[in-house]
Amino acid sequence: MSVLTILEFPDPRLRTKAAPVTEFDASLKQFIDDMFETMYDANGVGLAATQVNVHKRVLVADMSDERNQPLALINPEILEKDGTQVYQEGCLSFPGIFADVTRALKVKVRAHDVEGKTFELEVEGPLAVCIQHEMDHLAGKVFVDYLSPLKRSILLKRLEKQRKQAATA
Repeated sequence: MSVLTILEFPDPRLRTKAAPVTEFDASLKQFIDDMFETMYDANGVGLAATQVNVHKRVLVADMSDERNQPLALINPEILEKDGTQVYQEGCLSFPGIFADVTRALKVKVRAHDVEGKTFELEVEGPLAVCIQHEMDHLAGKVFVDYLSPLKRSILLKRLEKQRKQAATA
């Protein structure tokens, strides 16, 4: 396994729309293992393939404190949404930046597992937020797109300031 490089905003590759996975083979399993290792190494709870410059419809998540509930969704699609919730989101492609985003409270998702078998999953709360967030990455969308222009501008200025401070440190 290996830790992959996570793209950081404003890298234009984050805006790439991911293509469906058509081959469920050993290289896909290895890639998913690498995604989990990368996500855990970066202390994240979710990661989309787009964020590591692989433009395939793959996402991984693990909301557990023990890091023992890995979930991989291949070619995910949301079948149903219900309710709304405001949740403070962060993103590995926006280190240190957080903002309140409104998303569905519950989602029903259809996806494939690493073997190519189709399954459905109903989730709510933080895991529902995570899946919606990562699916947005697969569509070339990032969480700051949900913010007002003013809030987005403030956060992006903060991100730029953090980068400058890190570069001079």
